[in-house]
Amino acid sequence: MFAPMRRRLQQLPEERARAILLKATSAVLAIADEEYPYAVPVSFSVEGDNIYIHGAPMGHRAQAMKKHPKVSLCIIESDNIVPEKLTTYFRSVVIFGTARTVDDPELKRRALKALAEKYSPGFEKEADKEIEDTLNYVNIVEIHIDHMTGKESIEYVNARK
Repeated sequence: MFAPMRRRLQQLPEERARAILLKATSAVLAIADEEYPYAVPVSFSVEGDNIYIHGAPMGHRAQAMKKHPKVSLCIIESDNIVPEKLTTYFRSVVIFGTARTVDDPELKRRALKALAEKYSPGFEKEADKEIEDTLNYVNIVEIHIDHMTGKESIEYVNARK
């Protein structure tokens, strides 16, 4: 189902791709839509093989994911443009997954807590209040990782040799 990476030498080991995923603070979520793909930046947390994002229960993203739960997430760890060599030194991860809306209040609470710990460390008290105030109407989406690949530029590969 998932095509093998053509430039296998540039493929990152799964543990390195996962480390990038855990460290990253932003990603671009891509969703199929009627006429055009829809891509939107998101903040996220990771628990095992699941990624959690939050947002409004209505809107373009929510409606598109209901119709098309197969999604993709792209994370760029490194993007160093080298003009004199007409290239870019890059390192990135692409995830293919299946999205679903989380209805269980305890899982929603856990996902929101993980997001708060990642993006607002030291503000646990404020985060707990915000979580309780918004729990009933915030939308939490769980994306189960079906496939993940990481890739880096050949220059990074060669630098490690």
